[in-house]
Order: sequence, then structure tokens, then C-alpha cells
Amino acid sequence: MKADFGKVAKGYALYRNDLKVDLFETLKVRGITFQGRSVADLGSGTGVLTRMLVEQGAEVTGIDPSAELIREAQLIDSELGETIRYVNRYAEDTDLPGQSFDAVTALRAWHWFDGETVLKEVKRILKPGGDLLIMDSGFVTADPIVQETMGLLKKAIPGRIKPAGRKAGSGQSINSFPVEWFAEWQAHGFELKELYNEDYAVDFTLDTWCERIKTLSWMLHLEESERDGIMDSLKPQLIRLFGDRTYEIGHKLHVVLLKNV
Repeated sequence: MKADFGKVAKGYALYRNDLKVDLFETLKVRGITFQGRSVADLGSGTGVLTRMLVEQGAEVTGIDPSAELIREAQLIDSELGETIRYVNRYAEDTDLPGQSFDAVTALRAWHWFDGETVLKEVKRILKPGGDLLIMDSGFVTADPIVQETMGLLKKAIPGRIKPAGRKAGSGQSINSFPVEWFAEWQAHGFELKELYNEDYAVDFTLDTWCERIKTLSWMLHLEESERDGIMDSLKPQLIRLFGDRTYEIGHKLHVVLLKNV
């Protein structure tokens, strides 16, 4: 199952730039740094992680199947004075040179890939001993504002609120990653080094929270006017329960570190 995030590219660029945790400090204490290393960022989207890797001194290539998301990434890069290489291809078929990268990363994207095919491609482009970092992050469902939001969405788009992509077919998970993935990684020659998570919070106004919700994969089948209509129903409900103020929404980052052996 694929999701066309290009339909919400501008909103994705504005409201999915929420990776606030000091990710690279958590990696550094685990022996992973990026200075001078070549990195392929799969499912790079609007370049959130891609730019962070560049700031860490990496030479990064972003790979994404959405030309619209890449255009948004390049607009942001231009505003920041950055020039980053992007490849408009699927992660399963990057057309990148073999054994040419020290690390491969994927943030909030692995569940959209075909597991067997993408692992063969990662194995092909990653140098022996290279790092594969798979990361997921998002708001926690225990947050009262999230619960109210999800309750309304379940009524507005019945049957759509379920784990995204390949996560929907899994009955069990470890640290948010389906148990089946661990066997896939091992079968393709990737050794699990560590699994960890970090809590963080992101501030939203009522409007920016609703714009964030409009970028969810569950909403992509709707026309923009339909997404707006659902948000028009959500806003007064949230104001009544929580007020029109800044909301601090709890988030969690999940990270799995693998080694190409």
C-alpha cells in the first residue's frame, strides 16, 4: 500500500517538521556519528531528517517517489542556503551505485516500503559494516487531545483509522516495529545493535494541530474541501474541551539500529 503525500506536500513541509528530540546526541552516545559519512535517506519527504544529517556533516542523498515532496524540500533548502541532492525514485529501486553509502536512514517511512525488496536494495547500496537506522515518530494516543481528535476522525472516516502501511497487517510490535520486521532484517544480513525510544513534546495552536491532522495518511483519499470540513467540525469540539490555546502534545521517537554484516 502506497500513500500519496504529494497531495499535501505544502502542509507536510509546514506541519511535519516536528522532530524536536536531540536525535543526534542519542545516537552519538551509541557510537553513531555522521561527520564525513555518505548517507542515503530513504523516503526523505520534505527533507526534515535529510537537512539534519547535512547539519551533522554528512553527505546526503534524499530518495523519495513524490516529486511534489522533493520540490518542497528544495524550496526549504534554498531558503536555508543548502544544496542537497534528491533522487525521485522509490526506496526499493534507487538506481544508486552499489556499496556507496556508509549509512542508510528512514524516518517515518519504512512501513510504506515493500520489506523484502527494500532490504535487498539497502544491502546493495550500503557498504559492508554500514549502518541502517530505521526511525518512527509521532504523537502518543494517550494524550487527551489526540484521543478526542481520533474519536471524531473515526466517525468522519469510518474504517480508515488503523496502523499505516505494512503496520496494518501485524498483530504484535516491539517498540512500535512489527515483530515480523525483526526476522526480515536478520534474514537479509542486518544485525540488530540496539532498540530505544525517546519522549518529547511539540507545541501546536488549534490551527496548526488541525493542519497537522490533515497530513495524516488516513486523510489522503479525501478532497481538500472534505479535509477542511472535518477540521471545521473538530475545532469547536477541541475549543469546548480544551480551550483555544497552545497545546503541548506528547510525542515518542522510536529508533532501531542495525549493522550490515
